[in-house]
Amino acid sequence: MHYRDIIRRPVVTEKSTELADEHFQYVFEVDARANKHQIKEAVELVWPQVDVVKVRVMNMPAKRAKRWRKMITRKKGWKKAIVTLLPGQRLEMFEGV
Repeated sequence: MHYRDIIRRPVVTEKSTELADEHFQYVFEVDARANKHQIKEAVELVWPQVDVVKVRVMNMPAKRAKRWRKMITRKKGWKKAIVTLLPGQRLEMFEGV
């Protein structure tokens, strides 16, 4: 799997911004087939100036609703990765915005 296929997009929420500012942790949506080692390599290839300390991965469940006795899927499930960097290192994702 190519490193550009592994990282899909950064997850930008209030909580992820707080994690980045205080704990040097960044949240990404990643490919469902990727493992921790592949995610670490992809982040270090995209941003060569950083060193990844730890990667935590979790599967986010699909959002479902019940309508007329049937279960309907509103959103697909996805995989989330929280990447921890060395203290003092930052990712420049939104420079100039």
